[in-house]
Amino acid sequence: MSTAPTVYDVAERSGVSIATVSRVYRTPDTVRAQTRERVLTAARELGYVPSGNARGLASRSTGVLGLCFPDYSDPDAESEAKNSAGDEADDAAMLYSDQIIRGMERAARRHGYALLIAASLNGGPESQVAKVAGHVDGFAVLARTVPTEDLEVISQRQPVVMLAGPRESDDLDHLDHIEVANADGQRELTRHLIEDHGLRRLAYVGSAEESPDVEARFRGYVEACRAAGVFVPEEPDLRVGMMTQAEGARAADALLDRPGERPEALLFANDQMAVGALHTLEHRGARVPEDIAVTGFDGIALSRLVRPALTTVRQPMRQMGEEAVELLVRRLTGRQDRKPVSMVLPVSVTRRSSCGCTGHGK
Repeated sequence: MSTAPTVYDVAERSGVSIATVSRVYRTPDTVRAQTRERVLTAARELGYVPSGNARGLASRSTGVLGLCFPDYSDPDAESEAKNSAGDEADDAAMLYSDQIIRGMERAARRHGYALLIAASLNGGPESQVAKVAGHVDGFAVLARTVPTEDLEVISQRQPVVMLAGPRESDDLDHLDHIEVANADGQRELTRHLIEDHGLRRLAYVGSAEESPDVEARFRGYVEACRAAGVFVPEEPDLRVGMMTQAEGARAADALLDRPGERPEALLFANDQMAVGALHTLEHRGARVPEDIAVTGFDGIALSRLVRPALTTVRQPMRQMGEEAVELLVRRLTGRQDRKPVSMVLPVSVTRRSSCGCTGHGK
């Protein structure tokens, strides 16, 4: 669009006053539902983003990039990191999204941009994503954080990069996209447990929410099991509500208490859960890896500080953040053609003591 739509345009199209449009975004409960929907529909059609900085946004003059992500905080993991790491506490406490933030901050600073961060955004007329979009020149969004309809509107006005997971909607196939090779990493890790350690009774712990990344990791696990002739169910052996250390501890308890033979290995969809499982296993007298192996995914710093050190799949979280900024800057400076970029970053298996390996990985 050559000219950014204004509140006047929205008011004219929806047949209401400017004051009513303002109330829809500031105090939506004071506007009748029918009127509110008419205003929001007009705004979506026009590509209007409510902001006091709309003029600056239109000219790409804010000097700020944004990042929107779900709140993955895990107080237990952060506390453990600080207790275990000594002088490395700050790095050890950094989880998945923290590493992406650090990568974006580093690259943004290189290009003269500041970074605006928002977590746990919700949709609707008072959506914070609209507020973030109104104060930045472009932004990165982690998968399943922002409603598709909001992204559709905002992407008409500024560059948007999707991070993690496959594209979740054909409506967003025009956006730049960065993901990691989740299935490849989990497949290789599972193959390692089966072929190199001779483990065949495996149990996989995923998430209750349909995370694209977690589903890809489970797919890689299934493929490796089937290739080796190891029985594998159609669904993870257990799904948890939040992929935190506490949930990992409870999952280990639940799997140990199931009737039948105990699993020879527990594979977790992220490191935080795996660390929680290590504590449960120690408490219950199960030796790792002699009695049962444990693996994670992500490669957060805490994975190398726990005992036994955690075998995991390391993904380039900081690089993902840096690449997101590079794509945004190329869009903003006109150094990128309009064809969307799809980037898949490689991962690597880090072999440590929790699977029975020694002297591998750091």
